Amino acid sequence: MTTTLARGPAPTAPAAGRAARVRTALAWGAAVAVPVLFLGVFFVQPVAEIVGRGFVTDGRLDLSGFAEVFARPRTWRVVGQTLAQAALGTAGAVLLGVPGAYVLYRCRFPGRGALRAFVTVPFVLPTVVVGVAFRSLLVDGGLLGGLGLDGTVTAVVLALVFFNYAVVVRTVGGMWERLDERTEQAARALGASPWRVLTTVTLPALGPAIASAASLVFLFCATAFGTVLVLGGRRYGTVETEIWIQTTQFLDLRAAAVLSVVQLVVVAAALTVAGRARARTERALSVGGPAAAHPVRLREPLDAVAVAVTAVAVLGLLALPLVNLVVRSLRTPRGWGLDNYAALAVPQDTLAVSAWHAASTSLRTATDATVIALVVGGLVALVVSRRPRGTAARRAVGGLDALFMLPLGVSAVTVGFGFLVAMDAPLGLPVDLRTSPALVAVAQAVVAVPLVVRTVLPVLRAIDPRQREVAATLGAPPGRVLRTVDLAVAARAVGLALGFAFAASLGEFGATSFLARPQEPTLPVVIFRLLGRPGAENYGAALAASVLLAALTAGIVAVCERLRRPGIGGAW
Repeated sequence: MTTTLARGPAPTAPAAGRAARVRTALAWGAAVAVPVLFLGVFFVQPVAEIVGRGFVTDGRLDLSGFAEVFARPRTWRVVGQTLAQAALGTAGAVLLGVPGAYVLYRCRFPGRGALRAFVTVPFVLPTVVVGVAFRSLLVDGGLLGGLGLDGTVTAVVLALVFFNYAVVVRTVGGMWERLDERTEQAARALGASPWRVLTTVTLPALGPAIASAASLVFLFCATAFGTVLVLGGRRYGTVETEIWIQTTQFLDLRAAAVLSVVQLVVVAAALTVAGRARARTERALSVGGPAAAHPVRLREPLDAVAVAVTAVAVLGLLALPLVNLVVRSLRTPRGWGLDNYAALAVPQDTLAVSAWHAASTSLRTATDATVIALVVGGLVALVVSRRPRGTAARRAVGGLDALFMLPLGVSAVTVGFGFLVAMDAPLGLPVDLRTSPALVAVAQAVVAVPLVVRTVLPVLRAIDPRQREVAATLGAPPGRVLRTVDLAVAARAVGLALGFAFAASLGEFGATSFLARPQEPTLPVVIFRLLGRPGAENYGAALAASVLLAALTAGIVAVCERLRRPGIGGAW
């Protein structure tokens, strides 16, 4: 006997289309919801908790803290120092970085790729290492100790330029690499001198990239923490270091909250300028492929000046502190040797663990943080890369982009201390995350997410929308379009983002200094603790640990540079 199973009618084409649209809408909704939930729980809530405790008294809003804090002469001095040091650091980075961008992206010479990778190393070096490198160079007994720069604002500014030189070189170089040479050639054919071509044609075309780089450098300089703390201390502190001092030494949450709001205003202004300039830069990046580089022409005055300035910057500003750090790490009270490195295997002074154990903790924590940052940052970049037609949708996308840039500028100290205050019961859940070792990785991921977004987003925005339209016309469902177009193009950018996120997590110090347990400190925390203890042995061990951390990040950057998508130089 044959049994016939009754089947319902096959879904019609309109019904299938509606179902596909619903699935697509749900997928994009999840792509937005996951990052927003992450940012809300692990960034907005901790920061709001700290700010709220500074401005809420007996359950009521109390803004008298602004008048109280700004009545202190020290507050005005710290704010002034922050803006002055950031402005000087930005000017120095731009003046040195623009010639470097020309040499490294428009000129062709042996070893250019290796030099690009080396120039990028300082940006991902832990801020504590940068401070130690310059301190060992300028301190009495150092190579430049006779200049009397140790503990001066000049030392702080030089370290800020050292740290941010690569931001200008890569951002401006990525734009310069894609400029259409025909405009410059036409100007020369009409009799314009090389200098006039540079000032009237080239630099105006590079304006958006220079503005974007300058605003980002100003942001990084204004929020520098470890470098300023090591080199400037309280005398030349910034808003960032003052938040740390008021929080850890005086437990003055009101002053810390006021300063956090001040810093947030500065950050918002810098991000607004950077966003507008970056939008113009990204539109230019989608115009065409890289222009052909030409050999270095030292007979031409502009080429000679650019090469000379780049040589001074690379050898004097970048290489000298790093080489001196390595040399000083080999000097011991008994002469030259590897004693400082051997000391890394045993706990120093009152430290609970050895530097090698701290290095393994750093690597493990940075791995977890990188995975989180890639998932969250990748989703943000994917959503923000879309160009919706509606005005409201475009504003929402722009707002989401700006929202996820805030962790770049909000004090990592505020975030770290906020974790201790707010993570006892996040979202009202009966879970105390403060006892979880994963909290350090989450804090590092919050810092690394903006780097992932800024690395992947320009590549996704450079994709011609017609590629997706053609794939959809040929019958590819949205998921397949995403895999074969977006992910295929962004694959190398994702690899680059992985490296930068890992390096940034490896060297994160501000939030980690609050959250790391005494039995499980990260390597930057161990370095800072060694620097705060007297004795040549502790100082030597700090130098050796700094070299170890610098070598780890340099190796990561070298691998990242090989993953860089040709023609996309502005990976910030």
